[in-house]
Amino acid sequence: MKSTRRRTIVKDILWVIAAIGLVAMIARFIRGLGATTALNDATPWGLWISFDVMAGVALAAGGFTIAAAVYIFHLEKYHSILRPAILTAFLGYVAVIVGLLCDLGLPWHIWSPMIHWQPHSVLFEVAWCVMLYTSVLALEFSPVILESPWLQTPFFQRLARWLKWFTLPLVILGIVLSTLHQSSLGSLFLIMPFRLHPLWYSPILPVLFFISAAALGLMMVTLEGFVSAYLFDHSPRLDLLAGLGRAAVWVLWLYLLARLGDLAWRGVLPAAVEGSWYSFLFWAEIGLGGLLPASLLSLRQVRTSPAGLITAAGLTVAGLVFNRLSVGGLAIFQTSGTSYFPGWVEFAISAGIVAGAGLVFLFLAENFNVFNQTGAHVASRPSPFDRPVFDAETRLYQGQNWWDKVSRRTFFLVPVVAVGIALLPAGGVGGQTGLHTPARAALGWTVMRINGNRNGLGVTFDHVGHQQRLGWAAASAGSTCIDCHHLNKPADEATACWECHQDMNQPASIFNHSLHQVELGGNASCGECHQAEHTAGAAKACAECHETMMPQAGEARFNNLAPGYKDAMHGACLPCHQQEAETQGKPELGRCPACHKFEDDATSPQTHIAQRD
Repeated sequence: MKSTRRRTIVKDILWVIAAIGLVAMIARFIRGLGATTALNDATPWGLWISFDVMAGVALAAGGFTIAAAVYIFHLEKYHSILRPAILTAFLGYVAVIVGLLCDLGLPWHIWSPMIHWQPHSVLFEVAWCVMLYTSVLALEFSPVILESPWLQTPFFQRLARWLKWFTLPLVILGIVLSTLHQSSLGSLFLIMPFRLHPLWYSPILPVLFFISAAALGLMMVTLEGFVSAYLFDHSPRLDLLAGLGRAAVWVLWLYLLARLGDLAWRGVLPAAVEGSWYSFLFWAEIGLGGLLPASLLSLRQVRTSPAGLITAAGLTVAGLVFNRLSVGGLAIFQTSGTSYFPGWVEFAISAGIVAGAGLVFLFLAENFNVFNQTGAHVASRPSPFDRPVFDAETRLYQGQNWWDKVSRRTFFLVPVVAVGIALLPAGGVGGQTGLHTPARAALGWTVMRINGNRNGLGVTFDHVGHQQRLGWAAASAGSTCIDCHHLNKPADEATACWECHQDMNQPASIFNHSLHQVELGGNASCGECHQAEHTAGAAKACAECHETMMPQAGEARFNNLAPGYKDAMHGACLPCHQQEAETQGKPELGRCPACHKFEDDATSPQTHIAQRD
């Protein structure tokens, strides 16, 4: 009864966290990354990659470590903790995929690596391994579901026998896949030696990631064992958990030896004592995730006591998650001149994903034989979809069905969801409001520099060359100019783009209402334009008065809102380039590098950043 009350309180807390995370996740998918997160073009990887993906994959390493101990090294005594370890790993990988969906700009393309192969990309290998290993974990855990008394039919029992026959191949495949992507996550950062601080960057980063994941997996299973024992009111298997601690000692000391030895070999170790912020970050991580737990677990009296094991496991988990956060963001130099700190929505989604995984674990543990208990106990469990049984002696209903539980929690989830919506950033509710970035005139004449926001990332436009290619004779007659200068101010033959497209990203009105009032005689002149009612929709078309503004034949009316400068440039250039690419058989003409060239240092974004800083 006591354990049931504990679980109820824990589930209530997890439901609240998951509900707020779900609100934040819906806002992210509806309004986009820019409106709900602190991510930007300079820092596209943030909390979700560092914690949800990199740390999440490492936290789920207990599945392959315990499976290897049982099936490869034949340590049968650990078989009793294999099922919860596999379940924790499976839910961990599902959480990783959900977190990745939130981080992807086009989440519906997550299947793309399965079809469009890029075998030279590390991300391609990681994507394949994560998806395949998640499938393997689902198959490894499925016998637990098929043992349920609700699925005792010939079809499901035959399926269970097939899965048991393939257990060993599945375990071997899972170990291989997990080994590959645990190390490959470290390989992602080998391409950025000048962005990742030397205390974290290393040529053996894939090896360090794999070793630390093995230690983290052992300690995560240990921590999960104590939490499950507390919630389900059974005694933790101290003999098994102490064995995991003894194995973790060797792995942790090996990790420290490899990590510090690599720094000493490369001559980077002095940076750890220079007194900088990075040196303090380094020792905090090494102390939490290496030195302290390795020293504690080296003592037999610590390994055989619940408090000692919980402390060492907690330190290892915190320290090695800290390592993933450091490599994924904290120890990366922000050379772009921007700063990043996760937004509230990012924290809420990460916490909500973890809470959701916890709720699923508790549901499966309550209704299936996750802890390898005796068959009689499991068989007596009622289905969660059955109505409560009325006890005539006590005149009480025994247990609640799933609908009663959902109804009960809905009562307090409604105000929680309302609070979550109220806490969303303005962009998460009403959409993102772009920053006002005035556009500026292009520089030059024969060869122009189109750089509307003066950020050094513009393009070079051969103005005269385009006239010649399109036909100089036609240009002299004015027909070629019309292609770009499609609308001119009164008494102007070639109005510059930026004069109408006044903002880089946002539409701008090109109609000056006050000026028209003054020119036409004040308020008494309203009838000159507004014949029926005083609304923009009922006003005369501009071309009815400004005939010379419309150089293109057949364009009798235009929208008074001009699109942003960037969209206008792309709208003018891309259709013509794509047509020429098809006509001339040169597809490169329709691609971005045809215009966005950085052929010399003076125009490269790197030079611009260096000059600005």
